[in-house]
Order: sequence, then structure tokens, then C-alpha cells
Amino acid sequence: MSNISASSFIQASATPETVLTDSQWSTLMALADTIIPSIQRSAETNDGSSLSISSETYERAIADLEQIEGTRRSDDQLGPYLRESASTIGEFQSCLKRVIEIYMRKDSQKGVSFILSCLDYRAGCLIMTGSTVPFRHQPLAVREEIFKGWATARMSTLRNIHKVFSHLFKFIWLRTSPTLCPMIGFPRKPIHGTVGAGYKYEFLQFEAGATLEVLETDVVIVGSGCGGAVCAKNLAEAGYRVIVVEKGWHHEPSSLPMNELDGMEKLYVNGSVLPSDDASMTVAAGTLWGGGGSINWGASLQTQDFVRKEWAEKGLNFFSSAEFQNSLDRVCERMGVSTEFIQHNFSNKMLLEGSRRLGYRAQSVPQNSGGHKHYDGYCTLGCMSAEKQGPIVTWLVDAAKAGAQFIDGFEVDQVLFESEKGKRIAVGIQGKYRARDTGYGGKITSRNVTIKAKRVIVSAGTLYSPLILKRSGIKNPQIGRNLHLHPVQVLLASYKEKINPWEGSILTTLCTSFENLDGRGHGVKLENMVMIPSWATLLLPWTGGLDYKMQALKLANMAGFLCLTRDRDTGRVYPDPMNGEPRVEYYTSDFDRRHCLEGTIALAKIAYITGAEEVHATGCPGLPAFKREPVSPDSGNEAGDLGINDPAFQDWLTLLQKTGNFSPEARFGSAHQMGTCSMGTLERSSVVSPKGQVWGTEGLYVAGMSS
Repeated sequence: MSNISASSFIQASATPETVLTDSQWSTLMALADTIIPSIQRSAETNDGSSLSISSETYERAIADLEQIEGTRRSDDQLGPYLRESASTIGEFQSCLKRVIEIYMRKDSQKGVSFILSCLDYRAGCLIMTGSTVPFRHQPLAVREEIFKGWATARMSTLRNIHKVFSHLFKFIWLRTSPTLCPMIGFPRKPIHGTVGAGYKYEFLQFEAGATLEVLETDVVIVGSGCGGAVCAKNLAEAGYRVIVVEKGWHHEPSSLPMNELDGMEKLYVNGSVLPSDDASMTVAAGTLWGGGGSINWGASLQTQDFVRKEWAEKGLNFFSSAEFQNSLDRVCERMGVSTEFIQHNFSNKMLLEGSRRLGYRAQSVPQNSGGHKHYDGYCTLGCMSAEKQGPIVTWLVDAAKAGAQFIDGFEVDQVLFESEKGKRIAVGIQGKYRARDTGYGGKITSRNVTIKAKRVIVSAGTLYSPLILKRSGIKNPQIGRNLHLHPVQVLLASYKEKINPWEGSILTTLCTSFENLDGRGHGVKLENMVMIPSWATLLLPWTGGLDYKMQALKLANMAGFLCLTRDRDTGRVYPDPMNGEPRVEYYTSDFDRRHCLEGTIALAKIAYITGAEEVHATGCPGLPAFKREPVSPDSGNEAGDLGINDPAFQDWLTLLQKTGNFSPEARFGSAHQMGTCSMGTLERSSVVSPKGQVWGTEGLYVAGMSS
């Protein structure tokens, strides 16, 4: 049976092609409607396309929702939402088609096609479902039971199909449903703040043509993120001619935040989902003007002592010097980093208060808000206020004022070299310019461009920098290795209060009690997470169509916490053999996984002690949610007397530990990618020297988190 994994997603190709037959598409939509079904009570007229539930089941679901929200939703309110299925949403089908035809790797397209064919033929159906009836012809209720069974099937392929398809269909439905956001009260744009002016950048543009365009400069910088932007400012202000090229495009504040569907495809590498080879890790990386600094959450923490000590022990003495601290201070001063203007939202207040009650160390997190409150929970989709002092508000503006030139939509193929007395000297870059009119199936305006330069700085991020070096003929075996991802798992907690968790700054508090569990700086930080629907609700487990839809409605009452692991063990980035795009080989080791589990337990205690009614440890597959039992008025005990010693809660914590967060069934996420062009004192164990110069070359440097 063909292997299929969440790593089916890959970077967009220029021209889409039809991948699935009509019957395969019908089977795929039958699967989608199994995950996101139309739901009706059995008393209502049903043509067989809906999941019929009894009045008793409906009332239990309503009562469960009412327990959190405090009020009962009417049948008129719930009806359109429950009757909605995946296949009734035109944008769902369009997006699913784009994912398969544009973002999927060729080998995974074949795997999906094979699975869908198996589900349409007697022999395949018998193996996968226990019946010879084609899956799409089964009643919806039967399909749901079949799909539920795959979650715990002995055959790993079936378990993988369950994980991949449930994630895929939730992922797209949450971005395309016309009823979900109105039902939970999620507004299209933040209700706090106004659209900022932003800086009016000018970009070099090129007409389509077959002839090569050639530019000349002193320094060309590949990548406009935090590393490249700082280099651009410093070099331009020093009087050098600088050109910065960026694969993604610039988006004005007036176009931000994007809606969840556009943001997925326009702001992130691979449509916001780049999974590891075993599908246990999902990597989120920005691909836009300003890089990850344009979509991060504003938290600005300086490098800690145990990290500096570790680097210095490897011979990188700069990181234990006063000059390094001075550099950090200059960066923070330019971005206006402070805690002075923070206004904590509900979730951040709960992390602080829960930590206090449990005796954990907690603090406010400095923000790069430049003297603004920046009460904005949508930064993952782009910052409309232009208050967050990322690269496009600070460093790139400074570079522009000093005369730097910029090109967006420029994908670098390779660094160009000349040989002189046996030395490889970087003399520029070669790549392709793509105009912003590039679209799904549309005409692409492009031009091959060479930029000649005396110095080349590669700052294309941890995913793309090593691939550029490899394509440029650099043979160092360390390129792409030493990948650190800061694995993250999330805990969601529902409260009786309606808290609208998408409002307010995303990450303004931090618990540090578990950050050094091994005495060498490895452990977890406990933080808050972004709570827009397509990121938060995606993490809720699918145990049935009705349950998932009802759980999704609790988002307005839900706080999100995450444990971020400083990983000891590493993976690698390498080029996909079919199209050269980045592939991630990373498995969260048992050492790092145990730290993450300890952080999850601590977050569960914080949620419980602050009054959460339900707790979902989303990184522990198969673990049911903890639900707080109502305290009887005549029980003799006031609610909360026992604190975390509540026997029911302790039993659940025991079950959590027993269930664990084992890969690949357990999902981890990463918004931090580091180390694939590692810095060191020896060529055999690193990619760049302590000065950032690529070993074996002259004039070629790497800047940013990859080093």
C-alpha cells in the first residue's frame, strides 16, 4: 500500500495539472464530508447526505456547550452551522484542489491517488474498511465509524491516513467556512487599533523577457528577514551600494491582516504547512518582505546566559563578550523593546496568575512595539498597525534611507564564483524575478537576473540558505545539518468567561521554571499562543463530526498555552529530489519529548488552578479532555479547596503521563528554525567561520538564524 504522509504538501509549482479522476475526487469529498459532515436531528428530513443524530445526542451536545458558554444557543442559530458540510462550500473545494495540484509533491500525489482508488474498489475497500462497498457509497454514519476506527487501527497506514486527512480537511474548513467565524464572533480584522501608514518602499521591477538582466552593486543580500535587514542597514549606512532580494512580496499595512485563507498561501512557506518527513513536525516559516519578522508575535528576549556559555565553550568567544551584549542592547533600543506599554489579555493573565499560585517563576515578556501598546492578536496574518518594530518598520527603512535598493519576488538559484589562485571568490548571484501577478494557473511574468557584487550575504532563513549553498556547488557535508526547531506542543483550556482570545497582544508573559531541566539549558518555556480559529481550533482532536463542530464553537471561551522546547537533538534540511524545495528530516527525540511532556503537565496545572472547565492536551493523541465536575452546594467544600490535588484531576494527569506524546502519532510544531549553516571554529564541524564567512570561499557570508 502506498505511503502517504502530511509531508504531501510542498511548494507551489508554476502550472497546475489535473491529478485526480472524477471518481477519485468523489471519494475525496466523501472523506471530507465524513470529517466535516452536515448534521441533522433524526426528526428532520434527511436525503442521506447528512449525519442523523437523535434528540438525546443533540441535547447532550447543546448541554456540553452551554456548560462553557453559560447560555443556550437556539436551533435557528445552530442550524445553518450544523447543516454545513465540506462539499457544500465552494471555496473549500477550490482550496483543496489547489493544495493537491500545486502544493503536493509528485510522489505524494500518486500516494493520494492510490489510496482513493483503493477506497473505490472491492479488494481495497475490504482491506481498509472491512466491507466490499466503495467508501463513497457507504452511508455517512458508516463512513464516520470506519474513519474513527482508522485512528487506532493496527495497520500504520490506516492510522496515518486518519491523521493526515483529518488534519487536511480541518485545516481547509477552518479557513473557508462561511458560518464558523460569525458563530464564534471572530471579526475579520482586529477591533482594537487602526491601520498604520507604513513605509512606502520602492522595488526594482523587470519586464518579462528571454534576455538576461544584469545589475551591479557592492553587496547583494539574499533575504529581507531579521538577519538580512540588519546587514542591509549597517552596510548601506557605511556607504556601500546594497541590493536586498526577497523571494516573497511586500504587503502594505492596508492589506493586512489577511484573511485566514489568503494569509496561509501568501505569507508562509508551502501554504503555512511544511511537515517533516515522518509528519510528526509541522514547520511554519514566513516568505514575505521582512521574512519571519513580519509575522512573528513581537516578543523580544535577549540571549540567555546558558546559551551564551554553550556557544563560547565551542570557541565562539564573541558571544560571551561585552560587545555582544552591546549589540543586543543596540538592537533592542532601535526597536523600542520594553515591558512598559504591555496590556495583558486574559490568556496571558492566566499564565501569570497560575504560575504565581503554583510557585512557578513567571514574568512579562519585552515587546518590540516601539512605545505602543500594540494590542493586536492577528500578527500571524500580518500587522496592520505598523506598530511592531520588525524589519519592514525599522531596519529596512533605515537601509532604504541610506540608499539600499530592493527586489521582491526574486528567487535565487545560486551564488556565482570566480577562481583566483585556487580560491573560490563570490562575485554575485543568479536567479529569477517573478512579478506579483503570478497566480493559480495564470500567466507568469518572469525574468532571469544576474546581480554582480563584491560581497554576497545569504540570509534566506534556515530552510533556504543551505539549499542555496548546495546549489552553488559548496560541498561541505555540514550544510543543512544541525537543525534545531524548538518543538512546540499546545494545551487549550476552556473557561466560563467569554474571553475572545484573539484580542490583545499574543505573547506577553512567560513561565521559566522549566527552562533548564537538565542543568545545561535544555527544557521548556511556557507561553501563550495565537488564537485565530485556523491555528487554534485546528489542534482540537477529531473524534467525530458533531463533537468537533461543537468543540470549535468554544473558541471564544478558550485560552491557548504552549510549551516551547529548547531541543538538544537535531535534524537536517535537504532538497526535495523532485523539485529542489526544502525537506525536513526531524524527529523529536525522547530526551526533548520528555521535557515537552513535563511542560504540558505544568500548563495543565496552570489551566486547572485558574478555573478552566475543560483542558485539552493536544499533543497527547487519544487522551480525552479533562472536564471539571460541578461542585455540589451541599458537598461541604468550596470549589477550588483542593486545588490541583483534586483526585479527578490527578487521575487525568496520570492518564496524560501514561498516554504520552510519542512521535510520530503526536504532533509537534515549530515557528523557530535554526542552525543549518552552523557557525564554528573548524570547517569539518561547521559551515561558516566565527565571522560568518562560508568555509572554502571568499566574499560569501551567511547571516541570520541559520548560522
